[in-house]
Amino acid sequence: LAGVGDVVAAHDHYMSAQLARNGVRVLRGDARFIDGRTIEVTRIAAPPLRLAAPRIVIATGSRPRAPAQLAIDHEHVLDSDSILSLAWLPRSLLVLGGGVIASEYASIFAALGCRVQQADRNDRPLAFVDRELTDLYERALRDAGSEFLPRSVARSLGWDGISQVVAEFEDGRRVLADKALVALGRVANVESLQLEAAGVQLNRAGHVAVDDELRTTAPGIYAAGDVIGPPALASAAMEQGRRAACHALGLLAPAEFAEQLPAGIYSIPEISTVGLDEVATIARFGGALVGRARFDEIARGQISGRPRGLLKLVATPDGREVVGVQVAGDGATELVHVGQVGLMARLGVDAYVDTVFNFPTMAEAYRVAALDIVRQRRRVTESGSVTASAAAQ
Repeated sequence: LAGVGDVVAAHDHYMSAQLARNGVRVLRGDARFIDGRTIEVTRIAAPPLRLAAPRIVIATGSRPRAPAQLAIDHEHVLDSDSILSLAWLPRSLLVLGGGVIASEYASIFAALGCRVQQADRNDRPLAFVDRELTDLYERALRDAGSEFLPRSVARSLGWDGISQVVAEFEDGRRVLADKALVALGRVANVESLQLEAAGVQLNRAGHVAVDDELRTTAPGIYAAGDVIGPPALASAAMEQGRRAACHALGLLAPAEFAEQLPAGIYSIPEISTVGLDEVATIARFGGALVGRARFDEIARGQISGRPRGLLKLVATPDGREVVGVQVAGDGATELVHVGQVGLMARLGVDAYVDTVFNFPTMAEAYRVAALDIVRQRRRVTESGSVTASAAAQ
């Protein structure tokens, strides 16, 4: 198996070759705006270089946030970059944060046999994700001998100078661990860009403010990726960059974007979503019918030894239009793409019933979930009423 360094090097080589094939000139250095059309690049062992262009895209990414009260030393108290340099597996790990990065690392280390305690200010990890999916995540964490600590805010964190990291929480709790990971969000890389010279403004969260077409507050300047904030996913960043370039060059870009953008969380189990979840569907349409396919009902789930998982197909109250898909379990980030294509093609619930899927495959879960909606639809039709609570039955 390839190590982290090998994977990064291979991807860097691929991206460099792709840029070269497309005639893109790459200049390495630190850039800053001189005005709304000019940037200056400071290079190593070379004089500064000034470049002018009528259209500019900012895609400088982000870095781990380091709260002042948490002593990140990159040896005992780590962030999401330095944790990749660990030379040995600690017996215990304290993870501060309940977002994507925190949950991915917490579940990975738990699966490797490390005793993990994940602490966050929210009641549950991945609070923006459908609760049924996060319930599966928490259950897997517990089964691995680890735990999630809700409503927990660290007041201080640091190495005791001997063998342990000590965390003091606002509720008076004290937690010890061999290592600690601070994963409490990320900060946009904008400090050295001198954005004010170009008239580019930040929002309250410190991200570059953009509109639906990725335009900043400065004419001719666009932004994409982590520097503009959530969802801060690689797939989203690449699509944002493509859309920014399309708008900048006056090319056609798809009108619909956000609701067809998949989100992939590489935790154990994997979690992936596209479209509206149950709560958002009820808020928009006044109700929802939700079809569920549990992996232990799918032959391929049993055959492959992956019976723990769930696929949810979310439909409008009449049970006809599919508006979202949520998946938790092994292969979720692959499986969700069937639903993504379905949303783009505006496939209805019955299309999933009528489609023949290979047997045995995990994709068969779409048909099982669609049939679950059809069953509920018949019951709703017979009763002559549609209620929001029908989704929970």
